[in-house]
Amino acid sequence: MYRISCLNKISPSGLAKLPETYVCGPELENPDAVLVRSASMHDMEFPQSLLAIARAGAGVNNIPLDKCSEEGIVVFNTPGANANAVKELVLCALLLSSRRIAPAIDWAKTLKGKGDEISKLVEKGKSAFVGPEIMGKKLGVIGLGAIGILVANAAKSLGMEVYGYDPYLSVDAAWGLSRSIHHAHTLDEVYANSDYITLHVPSTPDTRGMIGTVAIAKMKDGVRLLNFARGDLVDSKAILEALREKKMSAYATDFPSDDLLCEEGVIALPHLGASTPESEDNCACMAAEELVEYLENGNIRNSVNLPTVVMPRGEGYDRLCIIHRNIPNMITLLTGALSAQGVNIESMQSQSRKDYAYTILDVSGKVEPGISEKLEENEGIVRARVLPAR
Repeated sequence: MYRISCLNKISPSGLAKLPETYVCGPELENPDAVLVRSASMHDMEFPQSLLAIARAGAGVNNIPLDKCSEEGIVVFNTPGANANAVKELVLCALLLSSRRIAPAIDWAKTLKGKGDEISKLVEKGKSAFVGPEIMGKKLGVIGLGAIGILVANAAKSLGMEVYGYDPYLSVDAAWGLSRSIHHAHTLDEVYANSDYITLHVPSTPDTRGMIGTVAIAKMKDGVRLLNFARGDLVDSKAILEALREKKMSAYATDFPSDDLLCEEGVIALPHLGASTPESEDNCACMAAEELVEYLENGNIRNSVNLPTVVMPRGEGYDRLCIIHRNIPNMITLLTGALSAQGVNIESMQSQSRKDYAYTILDVSGKVEPGISEKLEENEGIVRARVLPAR
C-alpha cells in the first residue's frame, strides 16, 4: 500500500488510475508520493518517506528540483498531456492577431443602444478592423516539442507555409512532424522568412529574453508574434517599441504583465493554454501512471531531475533501485556490495543525467534485510530501495 498526498484538487480521472490499495488524500502525513498542480513546494520540508512528486502539467517552477535530487526524490511532469489544448489556443491566436477580432468585438459593444443605426454604423466602421488571411502566409515555429509539432502540422493543414526550428529535435518528435515543414537551420532563417512566429521553447538561461531588439530587427516588417510558452522569453520593452514603430503588427501572449496590458496591438490572455477539462484529465492520468510505475516497478519516465530508465520486470527477481551521484566507480561499488552478499545480478540498466544517475538491478539470491540502509551509508548513494520479487 502506498500513500499519495494531493496538494491540489486532482482530476477524478487521474485518481482513478491509482490502484484501490493506495491511500490518497489532501496533504497526508508521511506520503510515499505527491500529486501536485500549482501549489508551491519550495518552503516544504520533505519527509523521509517521500519517494516521488508528479506535477500534473509541464512546468515545474513550483518544485525545488535541486533539493529533490539531493534527497533522492524523483520529480515527474506530464509533457504532451496538454499539448492539444495549447495548440488549439495558438491557432485561435493566429486568427486573433490577423483579423483584429478582439478590438472589433470591443468596438461593436460601443454600439449598444444605437437601435436601427447599428447596421449602417457596422458597415461604416468595419474597415478599421481589416486584417489578412493566414492561408498562404509563412509561419515560423521555434521549438518542435509536443506542442510545436502539433501547431506546425495544423498550420500546414490550414494552408500556411511552415518553417520549423529546433536544434534539439528528437528522433521520436521528428517522426510526428509533417515532411512538408521546412527545416530551418538557424533562428535568423525563421526571422527573415516568417509573417508569423510562434514560440514553443522552455524558459532557460539561454532562451530568456531571446526575442528582444536584436531579434526583432531581423524579422519582417509587420510580423505577428505569438508567445504561449513562457512570458520571460520576450523583452516586453522591445515588443512595445516594435508595436509602436509598426515593425510588429501584433503580439499575442498567454502571459499578461502590467506593462503589456491595454497596449495597442497586444492580445493578452490569462494563461488559458491548458485550461480545458480534457487537458486536466490527461495531465492527471499521466501523472498518476508515472507514480505507479515508479513506486511499483522503479521505472522512470518523464522525470525532470533524473534520467529515463525503464526495464521490464523479471519474474521471481528482487529489484534494487538506486539513485546515486554521477561519479566514477559507483557501479563497481554496487556490484561489489551485492556480490559480497552472494546476490547475483540477472539484469541491470543505468543512466546518468548531469550530477545524478539511476540504476536498476534485478537480482537472484537472498537479499538481506537492511541492504538499502547499508548501501546508503556509502558516499555517493543518495537513496536505495528494494522491490520484492513478484
